Amino acid sequence: MADRLNGYRILILETREEAQFSRLLAEQGAQVLQCPMFVIHDAPDPAPVEAWLRRCIAQPFDDLVLMTGEGLRRLMKLAERLGIAQEAIAAVGKARTVARGPKPGKALREVGLAPSLTTETPTSEGVATLLAGLDLQGHRVGLQLYPDKDHAPLITAITALGADVDAVLPYVYDPQTAETNILTAIEQMANGQVDAIALTNANQVRRLIDAAHANGYDDKLRAALGRTKIASVGPAVSDELTAHGLRTDIYPANDAFFMKPLISAMASALAATPPRADT
Repeated sequence: MADRLNGYRILILETREEAQFSRLLAEQGAQVLQCPMFVIHDAPDPAPVEAWLRRCIAQPFDDLVLMTGEGLRRLMKLAERLGIAQEAIAAVGKARTVARGPKPGKALREVGLAPSLTTETPTSEGVATLLAGLDLQGHRVGLQLYPDKDHAPLITAITALGADVDAVLPYVYDPQTAETNILTAIEQMANGQVDAIALTNANQVRRLIDAAHANGYDDKLRAALGRTKIASVGPAVSDELTAHGLRTDIYPANDAFFMKPLISAMASALAATPPRADT
């Protein structure tokens, strides 16, 4: 059903799939307010990433853990620039691939592959739990990391299973460029100009809170979120909200942690109230 969100103003903080999320919301009639939390760049020093790719090709990993779809896409783009894309895809295809949730699986399918295993929950803890049930003794495990996360506990957990971990960080965040936009978004929510904020990544919660704190907006952010419906795409986001004393108002049905189920959940939840009038 189209136009289920007609007239509603939805604030999104998505960075990696901003265009897709905006399009899906607009197809339902929503007015989309965009506030990307981060600007993403390739790793400033490509040499370690290239070396990791060449190790992967020369001796494919027994297991490859993909933490984000963005990470695999960045690796493949570097492989294309180096002229080794087909070799890299073939090497990845030889490994048992473990996807942290659906997004890495989507990135794998973009290069003609599919994940061997997908975690039940898209968290580092979910990855550790899944791997704990596998025999990794003597395995070489490739591990694609993402920024602003302490990955030491996961690496320790994998190593404790008898594996040799080879990690790579293919991209970095540049959060400062979004600071002004974040504060503007807080003002919009505080002024009642937003019907719902859609959160698709736990980092978005942390970044929102950190930016507010750095600029003396702590109370204003709490007040803003108090009058705005908070939509969470899944458990990682909701757990992060809870950790900061915040609530989840809208959550996808049937544990379907994707954008489309989140949009359907927003449409159902918001249908009970009219869109906010312009203020």
